[in-house]
Amino acid sequence: MAQDGLVVVDKPAGWTSHDVVARMRRLARTKKVGHAGTLDPMATGVLVLGIGRATRLLTYVVGADKEYAATIRLGVATTTDDAEGETVTVADASAITRDAIDAGVAALTGPILQVPSSVSAIKVDGKRAYALVRAGESVELAARPVTIHGFEVHEVRPATANAVTVLDVDVTVECSSGTYVRALARDLGAALGVGGHLVALRRTRVGGYRLDVARTLDDLAALADDGPLPVLSLADAARATFRARELTAEETMALSFGRRIAATPISAAPGARVPSAAVSTKRPTAAFAPDGTLVALLEDRMGQSVPVVVFAPA
Repeated sequence: MAQDGLVVVDKPAGWTSHDVVARMRRLARTKKVGHAGTLDPMATGVLVLGIGRATRLLTYVVGADKEYAATIRLGVATTTDDAEGETVTVADASAITRDAIDAGVAALTGPILQVPSSVSAIKVDGKRAYALVRAGESVELAARPVTIHGFEVHEVRPATANAVTVLDVDVTVECSSGTYVRALARDLGAALGVGGHLVALRRTRVGGYRLDVARTLDDLAALADDGPLPVLSLADAARATFRARELTAEETMALSFGRRIAATPISAAPGARVPSAAVSTKRPTAAFAPDGTLVALLEDRMGQSVPVVVFAPA
């Protein structure tokens, strides 16, 4: 049975996040497996899974910033804002210039209000929006604030759809949690007057977890055949995406009993090991014992640090 920790999976296309969790439960030989943020079946890339006690980290990992490599097709709009939907409109995009694309991307960068796709997993009156749409109901979701930290255009290539010239635009998107990249594709196409949808999506980062530490399911299955499934320990997982606070022995003991301690010093800001875009000072701080063990996640409240999750109880 696998130890408590995180596993970063390079999700294959065609798999749901639930499919990956089900496979990991068999590989880890435990039902206590969860994921930190859904990826659509068509998408590939970083999917962070928690095993055992590490599932308690997932609530906070979900809120981490994300990074994606994507391809947007300008000239075709679909019912789902991605390649899995039915085509709604097709328009000639040959007259769209690179300057116009850059201007459209700039307008979608920074703090914006975004209307999620109607086939998202957002709940409406207790039901998933995509389930309502599939049942034939009309769904209108409210705009929500998100932040696009970076929206970079790499290449613009002409393509053909229904005998019409369209444009495929390769981009990198760095964004806050809750952002829908397919909604960015939809809104960019709408702003340019030709419609747009997402044709490829690969998540390259969740918080401090990048593709360079991700393994395919086949690789993980082979490793599980040879022994216990390798995991990122609780301590290493926490250091990868949370601010770190090194505790004294007295503070460690107090937190192990669930007690409050003095507020996190300003010097305990995100360290050099953590990418600046991956950490928010509003998120919890990971507290470590003198021996390096993860003791708790802390939130500062009214001049004190309060343990919100304790991993090393007395």
